[in-house]
Amino acid sequence: MLKNKNILLGVTGGIAAYKSCDLVSRLVKAEANVDVIMTKNAVNFINPLTFQALSSNQVIVDMFKEPKYWEIQHVSLAKKADLVIIAPATANIIGKIANGIADDMLTTTIMATKAPVVFAPAMNCNMYANNIVQSNIEKLKELGYKFIEPGEGRLACGDIGKGKMAEPEDIVDYINRLLDKKRDFEGKTVIVTAGPTREAIDPVRFISNHSTGKMGYAVAEKAAERGAKVYLISGPTALKAPDGVIMIPVSSAKDMQSKIMEHFDEAQIIIKSAAVADYAPATVHDHKIKKSGESLTIELVKNPDILYELGKIKGDKVLVGFAMETQNLIENAKEKVTKKNLDFIVANDLFTEGAGFASDTNVVKIIHKNGVVEELPKMTKLQLADEILDRIIEIKRT
Repeated sequence: MLKNKNILLGVTGGIAAYKSCDLVSRLVKAEANVDVIMTKNAVNFINPLTFQALSSNQVIVDMFKEPKYWEIQHVSLAKKADLVIIAPATANIIGKIANGIADDMLTTTIMATKAPVVFAPAMNCNMYANNIVQSNIEKLKELGYKFIEPGEGRLACGDIGKGKMAEPEDIVDYINRLLDKKRDFEGKTVIVTAGPTREAIDPVRFISNHSTGKMGYAVAEKAAERGAKVYLISGPTALKAPDGVIMIPVSSAKDMQSKIMEHFDEAQIIIKSAAVADYAPATVHDHKIKKSGESLTIELVKNPDILYELGKIKGDKVLVGFAMETQNLIENAKEKVTKKNLDFIVANDLFTEGAGFASDTNVVKIIHKNGVVEELPKMTKLQLADEILDRIIEIKRT
């Protein structure tokens, strides 16, 4: 999949630079053409000759060194690259790019390229957790830059925490997936909701459901891989946010509705896979309700029907819903499509083997607004996510 692909590797000044040698070796073995740009600090860790021997290409360090070939190198490399990967990516390089600083060969090349740019952060755990660094990372994600999450463990400084550069084999797998995917969502903004909502009873207790968020996270992951800018608005889950998405955590149904509306005008596509609580306690107690008597009655009031409200204002946006039923699946799903002005709904029966909460697979029927019912076979939720996105692309084309 990487055969004849042009990969530009940026190596910055961190101890994890030694891993980048393995990364180059793996990319070359996969028959990619690898060019390497090193920052001046990077050469304090690895000799450029090492990368030159591994890549069979000239390694560039000095922006103003006379080139062997008469061309503006940062522009020519930027145009040549199918993908740019910065590994290791220090806090310094992340901060520079986030703030538009281009003062060496690597930063100017990143600024000049139209290829996907991927950062593999590597730094002390406290630096990685620093609010400034995290703000710069979020800013770059919003601009479409990709990040491979660092690992956790013992760092070179002796600290234990999150900050280890991703392993070279994992980076190669990520590059493979990124370059192998359709990019048919380029220029599109997608809102995906996922997970359950929680409706507070008191500071200790809440009403919720069994949703794990796996389906919504799969849709968000695939939309990002296919080039979309993705807002993942998620209730509480145990899942890690997929690479390349803008994660917006929420708790209650009203929180979720508020965050959707913040980004509604920007989006062309809204995919509502969250399991939103239909009802919430009428009163949220300030203190824990103490046990008394044999029973407790809690008055519930109806939550806003987010999907219905979106359907009233959708305009030319694509609006997709999800339905989980335990009986009368097709009838109930068709009613929701009409009532909520959906383009289609993804419906599954909780009692079908291979479907439902927590499963990595799903078995669904897609009910379109024209009444057509598609029955899909059992597949992984990631595969189903691609199927859903394929149908959205067809709608956008018509």
